[in-house]
Amino acid sequence: MKPLFPDVAVNGEPIASAVIAAEAQNHKVPAGKPGLAWRAAAKAMVVRALLLQEAKRLGIESDPQAMADDIWETAEEALIRALLEQEIEPREVSEAACKALYDNSPETFRAPDLFQPAHILFAARPDDKVARQTAKENAEAALAALAKDPKAFARIAKANSDCPSRENGGALGQVGSGDLVPEFEAVMETLPAGEVHPEAVETSFGFHVIRMDEKAEGALLPFDSVKAQIKEKLEQLAWAKAANDLTKKLVGRASIQGVDFGQAIEVAST
Repeated sequence: MKPLFPDVAVNGEPIASAVIAAEAQNHKVPAGKPGLAWRAAAKAMVVRALLLQEAKRLGIESDPQAMADDIWETAEEALIRALLEQEIEPREVSEAACKALYDNSPETFRAPDLFQPAHILFAARPDDKVARQTAKENAEAALAALAKDPKAFARIAKANSDCPSRENGGALGQVGSGDLVPEFEAVMETLPAGEVHPEAVETSFGFHVIRMDEKAEGALLPFDSVKAQIKEKLEQLAWAKAANDLTKKLVGRASIQGVDFGQAIEVAST
């Protein structure tokens, strides 16, 4: 019977199917598409084999280094690292290139936005449909009461909220993006200061009545404060391009069986 996947070899050196299958677990692909994971893994293993073969051809010696406390490179990882260090000379990143990136992407270099929201939480477990419906109705009733008396927010929060913030009238203090659940933040980022969101907001915790007390857009950071960060990013991109170019050269002159490199090439992780 014809095997499910073809045999793979690099310059006559076979790569065991078990090795590729183990690597395939590291590649995320759509459900029901195991062939995509296998092909991605096979490419990664071919690239790894090419780098090891090139390191040995050049007479590079393995000198494993510590990666973290009590964690050391394997001999093969050390060979690949040494090869890349020897063969890759990425271009120097100039200050002009850093400034150009800064000027072209100003929103990337802003300080985080800050918010001071308040909320009234009507809690209910996600799997309790009856409690969820009750929580929604209670949140809507609170919104109706606030429509008649906006100054009642703190009083309603203290009497009804299931969040400890009820002791502060529902105020959550100063928060930034990533501090709260996504559904809450989606409202928080668009709700003008001084307003109550007109609808109850559902999250995994239950239903919220949300008021935005204050918000401040993050200021543009000065170039000098982010120059080192930009330079590091551009150096990483330059290194990745140089490593990709080296890999393409090795693939181009190699005899590879069982893998099609017609698509993008990525350097194997060391």
